[in-house]
Amino acid sequence: MHKKNIQTAGKSLKEAKKALIMIHGRGADARDILGLASHFKVAEYALLAPEATNNTWYPYSFLAKPEENEPWLSSALGLLKDMVDDIIEQGIPAGNIYFLGFSQGACLTLEFVTRHAQKFGGVAAFTGGLIGDKINLENYSGDFNGTPIFIGTGNPDPHVPIERVHDSVHILTEMNAKVYLQVHEGRPHTISPDEVEEANRVIFK
Repeated sequence: MHKKNIQTAGKSLKEAKKALIMIHGRGADARDILGLASHFKVAEYALLAPEATNNTWYPYSFLAKPEENEPWLSSALGLLKDMVDDIIEQGIPAGNIYFLGFSQGACLTLEFVTRHAQKFGGVAAFTGGLIGDKINLENYSGDFNGTPIFIGTGNPDPHVPIERVHDSVHILTEMNAKVYLQVHEGRPHTISPDEVEEANRVIFK
């Protein structure tokens, strides 16, 4: 199971008016994803990055049958729920909680917020989509109430098919998210400067 191993940076939760949960990809760690913060307009935010046990949130592809990724997937989703609850208890409302994830972390980010849709501050998902061999609409409920969600991806991407990205965008939009999608043709599995610029423009403004 994932332990509550959370690295922090930026302002403290007591000082900050906004919090950003940053979720690393497979094989990376909390410090890696916190290292991206300097590229985003988050100097006044409390930054929190959970770290996955053995540096992976779930063992198989996000397109595997969900039961194949258990119990790790449920543990990861539960950890994020605990983090959100803790941040709200510290006095920062959900409307000022933001999320950023890359690759496996982007998939986990999108899966979590869509299972708990409400008015969040914003979401930046760099190369990700909703999780499962097929999308199970029964998992998702709530109303994003205009939450801005940025998704950037390459096409083709070795891990995230563009079809799953488009299907995810459709569901998020149906749940009243304001989705901004950027597709970069032929781009490798990375975060591009264009994506950083757009995320700053629509999410971290």
